[in-house]
This record gives sequence, C-alpha cells and structure tokens, in this order.
Amino acid sequence: MPLLADVAVPVPLAQAFTYAVPDALADRVVPGVRVLCGFGKRQTLGVVLTVSNREVPPHIKRLRPIGALLDSEPILPQELVRFLLELSSYYFAPIGEVLRLALPAVERGKARALEADGADISALQKQKQIGGRSVQVVRPTSAVDESGKVRGQAAAILALLRASGEAPIAHLEKSFGNARAAVKKLTTLGLVETRTQEAERDPFFSDPVPRDTPPELTTAQQAAAAAITSALSEKKGAGFLLFGVTGSGKTEVYLSAISTCLDQGRGALVMVPEIALTPQLVGRFRARFGDGLAVLHSALGEADRFAMWQSLRRGEVKVAIGARSVLFAPLLDPGLIIVDEEHDSSFKQEEGVRYHARDMALLRAHRTGAVCVLGSATPSLESVQLTKTGKLTELSLPDRAYGGATLPKVEVVNLRTVGPGPAGHPMLSLPLERALEKTLKAGEQSIVFLNRRGFAPSVICGSCGAIETCKACSVALTYHKRGKAQEVDLFTRAQGGWVECHYCDFHAPLPEVCSGCQAPALMLEGLGTERLESALRETFPSARIERLDRDVADGKKGQAIMARMHAHEIDILVGTQMVTKGHDLPNVTLVAAVNADAALSLPDFRAAERGFQLLVQVAGRAGRHEKPGQVIIQTRQPLHTSVQCAASHDVRGFLARELVDRREVGYPPFSRLVLLRIDAVDEDLARDSAAHIARMVEQSQPGQEHLVHVLGPSAAPIARLRGRYRFRVMLRAKERGPLRKATQVAAQWMAELPNAVRAVIDVDPVSML
Repeated sequence: MPLLADVAVPVPLAQAFTYAVPDALADRVVPGVRVLCGFGKRQTLGVVLTVSNREVPPHIKRLRPIGALLDSEPILPQELVRFLLELSSYYFAPIGEVLRLALPAVERGKARALEADGADISALQKQKQIGGRSVQVVRPTSAVDESGKVRGQAAAILALLRASGEAPIAHLEKSFGNARAAVKKLTTLGLVETRTQEAERDPFFSDPVPRDTPPELTTAQQAAAAAITSALSEKKGAGFLLFGVTGSGKTEVYLSAISTCLDQGRGALVMVPEIALTPQLVGRFRARFGDGLAVLHSALGEADRFAMWQSLRRGEVKVAIGARSVLFAPLLDPGLIIVDEEHDSSFKQEEGVRYHARDMALLRAHRTGAVCVLGSATPSLESVQLTKTGKLTELSLPDRAYGGATLPKVEVVNLRTVGPGPAGHPMLSLPLERALEKTLKAGEQSIVFLNRRGFAPSVICGSCGAIETCKACSVALTYHKRGKAQEVDLFTRAQGGWVECHYCDFHAPLPEVCSGCQAPALMLEGLGTERLESALRETFPSARIERLDRDVADGKKGQAIMARMHAHEIDILVGTQMVTKGHDLPNVTLVAAVNADAALSLPDFRAAERGFQLLVQVAGRAGRHEKPGQVIIQTRQPLHTSVQCAASHDVRGFLARELVDRREVGYPPFSRLVLLRIDAVDEDLARDSAAHIARMVEQSQPGQEHLVHVLGPSAAPIARLRGRYRFRVMLRAKERGPLRKATQVAAQWMAELPNAVRAVIDVDPVSML
C-alpha cells in the first residue's frame, strides 16, 4: 500500500488533504513537519498531520505527491499536532486555520514568500536570521495635500498620524490592511516620511528585577501547593480549581507549583486574561525564576515573538506566560498549565477559530498527563460544577494572605433614594463623594469603576426622542470628547468631539441636527468613563485623576498608567473592567462601582454571573494590605442577588443560588449549547437561511424524543452589525453526543448556503450578543 500523508493547508476548509509521500522522503515526512505541495494551480505550504500506509481514498481522483520537505525535524511537537486536531474537530474549525494559531507570523510569512516567489527551499532551510531588530516608523510632515488624491485608508492614516505624531508601519497594518501601499502613496506626495529605528526592547524585560526568596506560605497555601505537588509527582495528570478570595495569594501557589514542575524537568504554561496590563505579575515571575521566561503579548515584535517561540520549541525556555494564545506554545513536555482568572470571558475567542482557552487547557493537560490549575476568586459555574462531579478537585484559600488584611467593608447605595453629593452630579452620590474626600485627605488612593467608555453612551433628540445610531449597526453611537488618536480629522477634534460606533469603528463629527426630524435639539444621554472623569476633575480639582480604558490606554500606555498608580502618582483612577484584572495596589483603600446595574441588564443568561464577578473582582482591589478597604456599590437594584452577595462577600452563596436557577431552566452547566450564527447583507436572505438550517436540524431527528432542542431562528440582540443582518439558531442538549450529531447536520447544510450568506458554528458560546 502507498505511503500517504494528511496535510493541513492554510485555507478555510474543514478537511485536511491527502498527498503521496515520495520514496525519497519516506523516512523524513513525519507529523509536525512543513511541506510544499500543489493545491489547485499553485504551490502552498502545509503541515503534515498523519502519515500511514493505506489505500487511496475512493473519492480522490488524482493523487498528488508532496513537492518538497522544508524541515529536518518537526516544527511542532507531535503532542501539539494531535491536540490541534482535536480542537479543530471539537469546534468544527478548519484545521488549516487552527494551525495558524500555533505557527508564528514569521513562519507564515516564509510560506507566503514561497508561494509567491517559488523561493529556493535549500536557501530557506539554511536561513538563520529572522530579520533585524529594527522597525520602520512613519510620521507626518508639515506639507498640505493639494492634489486631492488622498482618500480612503490613506486619508485615515494621515489623520491618525497627525493626531498621534508617528507610528510603526507594522502597527498601522493591524488596523489598515493596505497600510504599506497607503504610506508609500503619502510618502510620494510628501505628506509623510519614513525612517528606520532600533526596535524597543520588550517592556517586560526593560528593567532589571532582583531575585526574591519564596515567602513562608499560609496554612491554606501550603495545603494547596502540596496537593498540586503530589499530582505533579504522580505524572498522571489532574485538574484543580484554586478557589481563593481576592488577595489570598493564588500567585504564590502558582509559583510554588511551577518550581516543582521545573525541578522535574518539565515545562509550564501560564495563561492570564490581559498580559499587557499585568507587568507586576511578570515581575514576580522574573524575580522567582529569572529572565528565562517566554512572555507572549500583543506588543511583542514578530522577530522577538519568533525567537521566544524557537526557544520554547528547542527546550531552552520552559515557562511561557501570555493571554489565551499561549495555549499553543510549542513547549516540550508540558507538566503544568495554569489558567489565572479562569472565569474571564476573554479566554473565549469570538472571531475565527472560536475556541475556549480554559476548556482547551484542560484538554491539553489531560492528553499530556499534565496538571491543570484553574484559579479564581469568582469561579465560573462550569468549573464549580466540574468539582461537584469529581472532574476537578477544589483547593480553597478562604482568607487574604497578607498579615492582617481583611476583605473590605461594602456599602450599597440605593440611587433611587439617595441623592447626589454637593457637586450635584447624579452619579456621584453623597456617600461616594464623602468617601472620596476622606480617602484623598488620608493620602490614599481610589478606583472608580464604570464599565462603559466614552463621554456619553448615546446622543438623543430632545424634540422627537430619536437616538443617533450607526448606519451599519443597530447600536447607538457613543459621543467622545477626547481620548486616543482616531481616524477623525483634526478639525472635528478641535470642535470638541465626535460620535463613534464601538462595534464597527465608524467615526463622524457630532451632528448639529437630528438625523430624523432635523431639529437642532441633540442632547448627550448617559454616563461613560470620559464623562465620569470630567465630573471627578470638577469635583476634586486638586486631585491627580487618570482614566484607564481602551480609548486612552492600550499596551504600553496602560502599563505606564498602572506604573504611575503603583508609584502613587495618581489619586483617583477611573476605568472600565481593565482596572479589575489582577492588580495589587497596596495604597488603594476605596473602590466604587458607579453603576452596578449596567452589567445586570444585558440580554444574556450569564448576566447575573458576570455582573457578580465584576463587582467582586473590582471590590477585591481595595484593602489588600495593612490598610483596611472600603467598597461602595451604587445601584437601583439593591436587592438583586448579585449585588447582595457581592456586598456580603458571599461567593459560595451566589454560586449555589445560580446553579439552582440554571438547572431549572436547563442552561449550562446543566446542558450543552451550540450557537449557529447566520448573517447577510439582505435581511430576508439571512432570516430564510437561518430558518432553513433550523428546519433541517429538526427533521434530522424524527420519530424519536428530541434529544436536541432547536431554538430559533431569532434576530440577534444586536440585529445588524457592519451592514449585515444577524440571526441565530441555538441547539441545546443535555448530552454532548446528540448535540454533536445535530451540529454535523447543521454544518452540512450551512456549507450549501449561498456565498452571500455567512454562517458560523459557535460551540459552547460565551457571548450571546
């Protein structure tokens, strides 16, 4: 029988493709190596998944041979290749797209060069350099466009540069697909100039960090660390839920477990929700283990990212830290996988391959005999239920680790009965204003939390009541007064603001009249972080106030703001949920949630759980050291279970109640969900396509008790997004097997839909919008 190889190629198709292995390559083509093979009329680069002697499948009319072998050894460990295959199958994701998650962009760039230029294979194999440590930066000149030729992306880039000063071309490419061509055009017109400069060093390693000595663990920490150490020693694989209150010292347990893992000669992966905003965490890891870490984050240059990837693949580095994509690091012999803040929704990817990094961390650990530790002060209901069924072992940290530190006192302010303070701002209640005054006088710091960015969440007509909405999305436009450099012309910025869609990034000057009745009666409605910051500056003019949200701080800017917060150069920090993610600030004694109701009112069965988690996590920033903390929760629903349990620090009570409610309505973790997302520019076409898929799934299980409930089709809560009408069909079942069969039926029919319809399978959905 012939020797055949199944090869994944970078195309959005659900299958791998079978090729014949030439005799000359028979002993060198193994899973994980890259090969050059014919695909259609071109040559493409693929990764070998499996190799075996077998009959040629009958559906293959012409078997093509592998053209060339690029690697002398697998570029991906076989363990990782098998894991990627399972992930692809579970999420109904094209294996070629899944492999993109594991291969760095430098390697994908080599593939594109091969496909386009037919590059010499031997030269590629000998290549040792991956590019210098320099970057191209573009900045605007003082010239004025008199040609009238600057339009589209070129105009947007020019406006962005004039607002921000300069930017690396590589960063522009993340927002503008045609950035290089646009910059070339602007350079020709004399409107911008480019220069080459040395790339900045990775900010996580820019300053030396002295090595530390492991502290003495508390009794609870010792018990947790001992349980993980025992599991590591057995090398059979195990799963733990490290359930500890905020400030209980979960990180110290992680460090202890990693140390044990390294002593055994195995590697560790550490996954966090927002690596770019947690340099303090990386600093603690460097202090314990030195600089022999791979820190994977969005601000890392491709050359540095590739160097880290190579060091992991060669076994030179055994600890990798990062956001969800660190799951795919080519770590040799992983022994420990840690998912910090496992409840965080950012672990679910919402575009492309819609995988959940927490769930896949459990799978990868299980397949490699590694230990997986999920940590949280507010664990997800799914993880809690796994402890009840014996699939995870709970480890408890019931008290704060710092000597004498206690959980903060929480005050619930009912906005229906309590009025504003002396400043008169409706969202700065009298208790909140007084608490901020007291904290400022004591020389301590405050965090004021509002999970809504912008100045005003909506612009409403005082005459007809119409709300200004995005022309491409069924959402209100948010008014921004100032913030990050956007693709808005400088005249608009000078006039004092613009409206923006937070979903499709549409920007425009603030309208002068209502788009409905044309009356000049537009009013700003609601409260965003920008408006809250402005109100606080008016109320406390001598206070040092800063804002942390996506409009003003991302990546290095966010790190700089948090560094100033640690250095006590900020008195009051206003922010969205970015301020809730793992920060340990000893001088923060007051935390305020300005509007707790916003998260509780979303059309999502997880709204109560997420609202509760946000309140507990943001409250957990207060009083983490010797100074006692205070938390103020402002709400119009003071009796809501989420608010009541957060105020009493009753996490277990909330989880118990919510589990009862979920069981009654048959939602996860007591059922499995698949969301079929269908959208099209034509509303009727999208609706009819969704109805057709729902009908086909229903008809696939006739004459028997329906093990899979088909709900829908229904319009999505955000019914129109980026000019496309959106409909959903939800499949729900108690068991995974029947649900998978129904999803396979849906996938078959979705493949037959017209090209004008986009259909996506979302297994275990997190966002219901």
